[in-house]
Amino acid sequence: MSKPSKKPDVQNDYYAHGQSMRSFFRSLLYLHGRSTKGKVHVRDAIDVKRTMTLVGLCLLPAILFGIYNLGLQAQLAVASGLTTPNVWQLFIFNAIGGGLTDQTGLLGLFGYGLSFYLPIYLTALFVSLFWEIVFAKVRRQELHEGFFVTALLFTMLMPVSTPLWIVALGITFGVIMAKEVFGGMGYNFLNPALAGYAFIYFAYPTQVVSLSQFVAVDGYSGATTLVQTAAGKMSFADYSWYQAFSDPLWWDSFFGFTVGTMAETSTLAILLGGLMLILTRLADWRIVVGVMLGMVLTAVTFNLIGSAKNEMFAMPWTWHLVSGGFALGMMFMATDPVTTAYTRQGKFIYGLMIGFMTVLIRVLNLKLPEGIMLAILFANLWAPLFDYVVARLNMKRRLKRNAL
Repeated sequence: MSKPSKKPDVQNDYYAHGQSMRSFFRSLLYLHGRSTKGKVHVRDAIDVKRTMTLVGLCLLPAILFGIYNLGLQAQLAVASGLTTPNVWQLFIFNAIGGGLTDQTGLLGLFGYGLSFYLPIYLTALFVSLFWEIVFAKVRRQELHEGFFVTALLFTMLMPVSTPLWIVALGITFGVIMAKEVFGGMGYNFLNPALAGYAFIYFAYPTQVVSLSQFVAVDGYSGATTLVQTAAGKMSFADYSWYQAFSDPLWWDSFFGFTVGTMAETSTLAILLGGLMLILTRLADWRIVVGVMLGMVLTAVTFNLIGSAKNEMFAMPWTWHLVSGGFALGMMFMATDPVTTAYTRQGKFIYGLMIGFMTVLIRVLNLKLPEGIMLAILFANLWAPLFDYVVARLNMKRRLKRNAL
């Protein structure tokens, strides 16, 4: 007679999962949830929590400057005659500070920007945490800290006036459809933050793409560099790439004193944070070099071709670097270790494709002047093929060498 199968101990399974949850939240504050036991074990200084913590710290300069810039751009708009919006986000700020016109100092501008940034970030954080807990319970797996960085990256792409329900919808799509349905962290082939942003970008363009959403004042109607150039309002005729270094407008864009989304305006802050990623080897320099080289070569090619009808052909690579979300995409989105290629040659080719596709979309699609988002998602799909081709070529090379 066969022995009866042992029934699964559901109660103990849920108890163990609850212990894992408590361990996760406890380790965020003061210790790791698990301790190694026994005489022989291997200690590794890098795990998911430490990796995500380092990435978050590298994003901090761009986020802090972005918050300040939100207040600065609103103050400049108010100085030009516009009025602050009558929204709930400013209730605490107005009650404490007395309004934007009385708070034009560093702390005042930072507080104004923070009153808009914080609700969007907390919405993205708690919604992503909710879905992570749901799928962790269903799969009876540990809860990973990746949702912190996903929420940070997602909110950095958001315009300041994005409704919170759109933020919740976008991060939900990104977490579920781009990550969890494929098995969770480490199994996704698309960047969750970019996938969520792409969804709301096309589903609700008036709420995400509209320029009136970029500055927290009523009646704003300005334009970014990419939009102005695509509309023919900004010309780069007879403009050499090195002239940018003597152009005050270019330096404003490089430092980040321009209109843009939450925290993608400061190329300097993003490059500093990205440099830390490379030094800590959390990002591969081959990808960054590939993206930069692909962008430069493609921009120079379009400069040489020229066009009398499309000003984007004349935009030099120095302006592509500081416009839109190129720097953020190059340093933090393209270098996602899960969705990128894994071979060294594959990483470089992967970066080249992103740089090439970014400029191609910006120049040839005037209705979509920002191309880095779609370029990275498109390259995510090709990354496994790059690795396959590189692996096959290496195998052929070794077989040929061993046959001699």
